[in-house]
Parts: sequence; structure tokens; C-alpha cells
Amino acid sequence: MTDDLVDLVIQQWQQERPDLNPAPMAVMGRLVRSCALFDRELSTVFSEFGLNGGEFDVIATLRRSGKPYTLTPNQLLQTLMLTSGSMTNRIDKLEEKQLVMRSPDPHDRRGVLVSLTPKGLEIIDKALVKHLAKGDQLLAALSLAEREQLALLLKKLLQSQGM
Repeated sequence: MTDDLVDLVIQQWQQERPDLNPAPMAVMGRLVRSCALFDRELSTVFSEFGLNGGEFDVIATLRRSGKPYTLTPNQLLQTLMLTSGSMTNRIDKLEEKQLVMRSPDPHDRRGVLVSLTPKGLEIIDKALVKHLAKGDQLLAALSLAEREQLALLLKKLLQSQGM
């Protein structure tokens, strides 16, 4: 396998600061570069449907919650780990696009429910197919076993940080 930019950075640090071990950069640098690549590539998928990544996350969360594709804003907050202001903003934008609708919560007079509209359901179902296809394309260099191993290693890393 040929050297990449991260290898070059590590070599430069080894030369300039031989007193430090830049080994963590091998993983951190590649994760950061991978995240940037995935964000860029997935943004193109989302934009085909008039969405950004955050909006996709909201309607995907509603879709995977099962029929009737309805959650409270608090349930969405817990799932997506956002601030209430960010969640309100996302819901407002999705409501303007007629992809979600708010309705009174029959179990809580002060509460609100957020539901996918038929248009939102149609869009998320189409966007999800393209999202997964793009994921397969991005991960094509890895075998199924390598993908599974990478997923487990990343899970272990994130869980060690309480995520």
C-alpha cells in the first residue's frame, strides 16, 4: 500500500519532534479525513432531495421509529443528541418543506408530536436507498469482514469515550 498524506505528516513530525510519538495521528488523521469525505459525499445525496444532513437525520429517525412515524421533540432530542434550539430549528425547516407536521400530544396538553407527512415518508424512503448505495460505494475498498471489524473497533472506541 502506498503512503498517504497522513503518513507524510507523521514522517514530518518524527523529523521535527523526535521526542514525541505521533502514532495516534495515524488513526486520528484518517478518521478526520474519512469524516470529511463521508460528509461531502453524503451531502450530495441529501441535496438531491432538498435536505441537509441534520434534516435527513430527523426524518430518518421518525421513519425508523415505525408507524405512525411520530415522536415527541424530546424523543428526537435524545436520539439525535441536539440542543432544543437546534431541534426546533430543524423541525421548523422540515415543516416549511411539508416533510413533517406538528400536532398536539393527546397525552400532554402542553406537548407536541412531530410526524412524517406522506411527502416526508416518500422522500426519506428514496433518500435512504441512495444513502445506503453511497455508503456501499464509499466502503467498496473494504471486504465485508473488514467492514464488520472496522465497525466493531469504532464502536469500542466510541463506547470508551461514553458515546
